Formats: sequence, C-alpha cells, structure tokens
Amino acid sequence: MQVRVLEADFSSLKPHWAENKEFAQLYNAASICPAILEPYLVKVMTAAKKVLPAKFEKMHEDVRVFTLQEMQHCKQHILFNKMIRTAYPDIEPFEKAYAADYERFLKTRSLQFNVAYSEGFEAMSAIPTTCFFEDFDDYWAGSDPRAETLWKWHLAEEYEHREVMHDLYAALYGRGPIAYAYRIYGFFFATWHINKYISAIGKLLLAKDRENMNADELAASKAREKVIGKLALKHALRHLRKIISPFYDPSKRQPPRGVMEILAVSNPVVPLPGAFAA
Repeated sequence: MQVRVLEADFSSLKPHWAENKEFAQLYNAASICPAILEPYLVKVMTAAKKVLPAKFEKMHEDVRVFTLQEMQHCKQHILFNKMIRTAYPDIEPFEKAYAADYERFLKTRSLQFNVAYSEGFEAMSAIPTTCFFEDFDDYWAGSDPRAETLWKWHLAEEYEHREVMHDLYAALYGRGPIAYAYRIYGFFFATWHINKYISAIGKLLLAKDRENMNADELAASKAREKVIGKLALKHALRHLRKIISPFYDPSKRQPPRGVMEILAVSNPVVPLPGAFAA
C-alpha cells in the first residue's frame, strides 16, 4: 500500500458533471459519505491501534497507511462536495445529523462496535468498486474526468487496503462465533445507516432537479434513476455471500478491471493517463 495525493481542482465543477444527470446526482449524494465517514474511520483506527498488541508489527504499519489514505479521500471529497452544497444548501441538515451520529458512536458505543461498523463499511465498498470499474462505462462517457478520477482513485485504494480493517477486527476480537456474529451485525448496521443518509440526500437532490419537469420529463428521469439503481446492486448478492461467510477473506478478492492500472500510478492527476481505457 502507498499514500497517493490526487491532484485535482474541483472549483469549477458543476453538480451535473455527467450527461446522465441522475447518475451524477446519485453519486453526488454518495460523495457526502466519505467526507463525514472517513474522519470517523481514522478516529476508530487510532483508538484501535492503541490497544493492538505490539507483536502485530505489519498490522500497525498497515493501519498507519490506511489512515493516511482515508485522510486523503476525505480531503478530496470535502473539496468536491463544496459545489454540491453551494448548489443545494438544503443538504446541510443531513450532513450535520450524519456527523452527529458518528460523534455519538465514538462517545457511547464500544470500540468493538466501532471497529465492526468500520469493517462493515470496508466490506460493503466491494460492491461500488466493482460497479464503478465494470458497469458504468456508458455513464463515464462524456462526463467530467475530474469526477471519474476522484471516484476511481478512491475506490481503487479501497480495494488496495481491503483486508486491513477485517484483519484488525480479527486481531482484536478473534474469529470465534461471537466475534463473527458481531462482525455481521456491524456490517448490516453500517450498510443500513450509511445508505439511509445517501438515499435521503439523493432524493433531495433529484427532487430539486425535478421541480420544473413536465410529466414526460419526470417519467424519463425516474426511469433513468431506476436503471442506475439496478446497476448499482448488480454485484451485491455475489459480494454479500462472501462477506457473510465465517470464512470471509477480503485479501482474496480479485481486482475489478482497471483497478491495478490506477494503483500503479504514484501521483494521480486528472485524468489518469490510460487508466480508464475500456
């Protein structure tokens, strides 16, 4: 693993950065997540690292690089999200409520809960990673390369550090039936909690866009949204079967098409040369 600093300027980016506006808005909503979630992940990892036995030398180093990668993801999504908030200020209450949840988790829930939640998010990231690289080619065509680069750089690194949180959870809490049950609880809770906010923000963004549409335009917009939703869930069952297995090992996940090309770039810029060729 290595820390890569994305060189991108989102200051002139517009919310409708893809020809399919519904695609852009649904993933604008998803971008709110890492800007708020990943600072929480860093805090969880910092707390976990303090109690991780010194004998896990490699894991200590992996956790260090993991947190630095997540900090870079957070930084870039915060910059990206400025244009969303400027155009759609009504998302701010959702952002505040979402951030407050994580502060509450850190203050009132156990370290095991927070690590299990974080591991659940990392496991869940396998689904969008596969979709972004293998199913969205038509949506990337004609889109702003800054948005494509942001998401593919981010998700490629999610693949790169895919096993760190899982191995940390196992090192701290074991692999027995109780630890397994709690890991699964963390996965489903994180999936529900994160999607609750992404869905709410996505609905708000699309509702604003649809305020002045006529009946035909509205029907077409909803049809496009439905197609994107189906694609986003295309690989969910396959990944879910692996994630809920007691023998789940994220290190064995195979990289989606194009991931390794991006990971080979030490200093990513917009666009990544040759990395997005289908």
